[in-house]
Parts: sequence; C-alpha cells; structure tokens
Amino acid sequence: MSQSRSSRLGAIVLLVASLVGLALALYAYLTPLTGVTDSLGALVVILASILLAVLALILRAASGRGARIALSILILVGLLGTGFAGLLLHQWWFTAAMALGLVGLIIDATTRGTASTAHS
Repeated sequence: MSQSRSSRLGAIVLLVASLVGLALALYAYLTPLTGVTDSLGALVVILASILLAVLALILRAASGRGARIALSILILVGLLGTGFAGLLLHQWWFTAAMALGLVGLIIDATTRGTASTAHS
C-alpha cells in the first residue's frame, strides 16, 4: 500500500466510526424504550459525533504538522469524552464505535509519522 493511501486510512476509519456512532446515538435518541429517548445526554452525544466526523474530514485534509497535532489532540479529547458519555448512557455499541475511532486516530498518527520521516 502506498504511503499516501495508508496515511489516509486512519482518518477514514475515524470518519466511519464517527458516522456509525452518530447512527447509534440517533437510534438511541429516537427509539422508545432505549432508556435515553429524548434525553439531553443522547442529544449531546449526537452533536459530538457530528463534530468528530467534521474533525476527521479536516484531519484528512490537513497538511501542516502543527495543525495535525492540534486536531489529533482535539479528536482524542472528543473520542474519550464521547466514549465516556456513551458508557454513562449505557450505550455499549456507541462506546465501541468510539474505541474504533481511537484505533483510527492511532493509525493516522503512526502512518503520518512514518510518511513524514520517509520524505525527510
């Protein structure tokens, strides 16, 4: 796999995890008897999932090292906080989606790091 293709894989995994999390949060918010129907916590998780998806798209397009580090830190805080919110809401599948997003962030950080050292 080429380095440019492998360096995008992590951001794509992060984006997919955010969108899956969004779908799960919407399901929990809209479906009766999930325990979090129409709750403020579920609504916050929906908004956080949308924000994580947008940040994943920005991360994929970012090229500067400082911008990538700042975005990665924001995404890490978002993933951990949103995953914890999923635990508090007893939405285990949502928390699993955020864990997958964390794997995507790690893949992005490691492949971008090796790609940048290979060009140096």
